[in-house]
Amino acid sequence: GPDHAARRPRLSDVLAERGCDLALVTDLVNVRYLTGFTGSNGALLLSPHADPVLATDGRYAEQVAQQAPGLPVRIGRDLLGSLLEAAGAPTARCAVETHAMSVDAHRDLAERVPGWELVSMRRAVEALRAVKDEYELAALRHACELSVRALRALWDGPLLGRSEREVARDLEWRMLELGAEAVAFDTIVASGPHSAIPHHEPTDRPLAAGDLLKIDFGARVDGYHADCTRTVLLRRGASWQREAHAVVRDAQAVGVRALRPGAAVADVAAEVRAVLDEAGWLEWFTTGLGHGVGLVIHEDPFLSTRHPGRLTRRTPLTMEPGVYLPGRGGVRIEDTVVVDDEPEVLTDLTTELLVLG
Repeated sequence: GPDHAARRPRLSDVLAERGCDLALVTDLVNVRYLTGFTGSNGALLLSPHADPVLATDGRYAEQVAQQAPGLPVRIGRDLLGSLLEAAGAPTARCAVETHAMSVDAHRDLAERVPGWELVSMRRAVEALRAVKDEYELAALRHACELSVRALRALWDGPLLGRSEREVARDLEWRMLELGAEAVAFDTIVASGPHSAIPHHEPTDRPLAAGDLLKIDFGARVDGYHADCTRTVLLRRGASWQREAHAVVRDAQAVGVRALRPGAAVADVAAEVRAVLDEAGWLEWFTTGLGHGVGLVIHEDPFLSTRHPGRLTRRTPLTMEPGVYLPGRGGVRIEDTVVVDDEPEVLTDLTTELLVLG
């Protein structure tokens, strides 16, 4: 399993650099990342100088002992009280997750520790989470492999005449049957004019000949989320549908090749946009270009021309340009890719335009 204990010192180092005595981690995904605990109520107090303390309530006493063995745990209704007692510090500079904390929770904390200076964690755990370890990459590879196998089987048909909803349920069931612990997100099955809606929710519309069929889906394995989109034609296609697909395919391939260590994120985004622009389709690209994937389906970093950073090895990202013509149809091609000298495509599935029935 994952080595959660090895992750905590990395956060402690960041805190020490910033002159913080303590960190209060309240975002449940970050609590899981740092401890292994997956319950719905928990908080972690970390200090560069002392043992970490995890707090949860009585419902999770057994679960926390199994998932976070060796960690000091406080069980009780008042998580904050338990942790503050454990800290025993009248004065401290404490980093808190202001991006994930309610205003009320922050006020409550400030009132209970008047001697503490509360500073923003500035998404420090999310920054650590962006770069995956071997265990995480293995879980992602597995999730992507199951996803691709399920879609291939679905593609074998039949498709025509079935509703979007029915096809979505079929694909989800196939992923679960193959061993996924859950689906990564609600499957998008968008046919005909619905394919122009980037995040369309499946309806009772039957799949018809001449439709573009866009499917955006993924499996979850050991907490890690796969993300993949393919767009195919049903029976036959018009020239504008083929052209849209060809342009998106070219742009997506350029984007995948650009996911190398040290590349400026803004440059990668600009390069992909340039392909769409030169072909005259840029105005129809209205969605995000890609995002990190891991314990959450959309996580840091987010690919955009405004991102100030550079890509890092072992960061899994989606690459998902698309074009959407309202009322007519749209195309998206998306892979989950790990940044490397030779980018590793985890969703190993043809991007050619398939004509299926």
